Amino acid sequence: MALKKSPTDLLGNSAWNAIAFGVAVALNLLILPFVVFRLGVAAFGVASLVTACVAPALAFSNALALSTTRELAQRLAPAQRDEAQRHFATAMMLAIGIGGLIAIILGLAGAPLARLAFHLISPSADDLGLAFVLAAAGWLCQCISAVVLALFTARQDYRRIAAISIGGTVIATASMLLLIPRWPHASTFLGCQALGFATNLALAFGLSRRATGERMARPALHRGPLGHLVRLGGWQLAAQAGAVVTVQADRYLLGALLQPQFVGFYSIAQRLEEAVYIGVLKVGEVLFPFFSTLQAEADDRKVDLLFRSSWVLNVIAASAIGGLVPVAGPLLHLWTGAEVAAEGQRVLVILSIAGIFGSSANVFAFYFLAQGRSRSNALISLLTGVATLSASAVVLPYFGWRAAGWSACFGMIAQMITTVILLRTSFSLAGMWSRLANFVLMPLGAGIVTALALGYCLHDASFGHSPSWPYVGSIYFVAAGIIFVVAVAVSRIGPHGAMCWRDLHVIASRLLPVRGP
Repeated sequence: MALKKSPTDLLGNSAWNAIAFGVAVALNLLILPFVVFRLGVAAFGVASLVTACVAPALAFSNALALSTTRELAQRLAPAQRDEAQRHFATAMMLAIGIGGLIAIILGLAGAPLARLAFHLISPSADDLGLAFVLAAAGWLCQCISAVVLALFTARQDYRRIAAISIGGTVIATASMLLLIPRWPHASTFLGCQALGFATNLALAFGLSRRATGERMARPALHRGPLGHLVRLGGWQLAAQAGAVVTVQADRYLLGALLQPQFVGFYSIAQRLEEAVYIGVLKVGEVLFPFFSTLQAEADDRKVDLLFRSSWVLNVIAASAIGGLVPVAGPLLHLWTGAEVAAEGQRVLVILSIAGIFGSSANVFAFYFLAQGRSRSNALISLLTGVATLSASAVVLPYFGWRAAGWSACFGMIAQMITTVILLRTSFSLAGMWSRLANFVLMPLGAGIVTALALGYCLHDASFGHSPSWPYVGSIYFVAAGIIFVVAVAVSRIGPHGAMCWRDLHVIASRLLPVRGP
């Protein structure tokens, strides 16, 4: 029997996800200027390239985590405990066996290949070998802990997941403050990150043994569970591989064509946009186990929940990400200095627009995965990756640093089109196009247009005097609020506007401290 969750439970889970991510983002954003100042932009660029080289391994660990979560979420009843143990044991064996092999390959071959591909011969890359070893070790800890965390995710226990995430982030941040001033190298930064992942692993094991120890088992291979994990995880591996290409394409080409400092500029701008984008994604992440419980529901019920959930996340994404556009320059100036602001402002604006486009597919990706349709996710991800890489290969060699980020927009547009086509072929219900327009295209389109208009109107005001944190923060929240109001108002005009308004009222009534009678 599946673990049922009420709308209040889902909102609570989203809140725990948001809290954990908020703490992680706050600490990461606070520590990054310190790291860039101590390491220098070039060394930070080298660390970013190492991270980009290790990133393809995330395709395996993320796919394994998602497939493990889905299988465990469907085996929560006491009578299914033995079956859940076999799935956990098999997933743990895959994480240790295949994950360990991947980590060894990255540690041994990563540095020589990176020197060849990115021409890393500067003094800032002297510790490249150690950097790869530490980055690979951190990824392996992350891979194993993801399997353990699947026990909590399957039960939708986001409170403990939040505690584990916060603990690892605090340790990583504290180690950077202590160690980077003494050893200002790219490998030190990556080692501190690895220490945070190791902390997550230790906390995950400790809490899981106390809370769900009866479902844990020693690593072992079981044929039935292996087939289940591979059947879903195989397509999900392809989906994750496409996602890696989408995110890292510009870093790879910038590293091959330009000096490491330009990778550093791009990574700093991307870090800000990613922080907000992933924050929105984390709020909606609770929909994955929720959608996994809807297997027996009728199509009209699934479509109703799917599009209404999508509208809520799209409005939040358009507001939160779009708010970065008017403050891109001042925010980078305050955060990391005038040089980074001058180089990265345009990139941050473009990446923010790409992030709004990309938000259109998030809820649908959770739905496809929860319904076992990982092939659809793989197709979406691979086509997005191909579009992104193709655009990068065309624009970066000809236009150089000025074109960084445009490929992400092309990729996200391709992702949106592919998702729409798959949804249209998946459901034959009447009114599908009106739902897509009202719940997806209208809030995102209104958000992009409003963000760009605010950016144009506020450009002179943003640079008319030396920016301060209260000034920039107030502009961001005002801009996000305006985008939110416009996106909601535009959505109300559509044929499903009344439903959007009712859902917004229900959410507000559950979140606000004062409720009506």
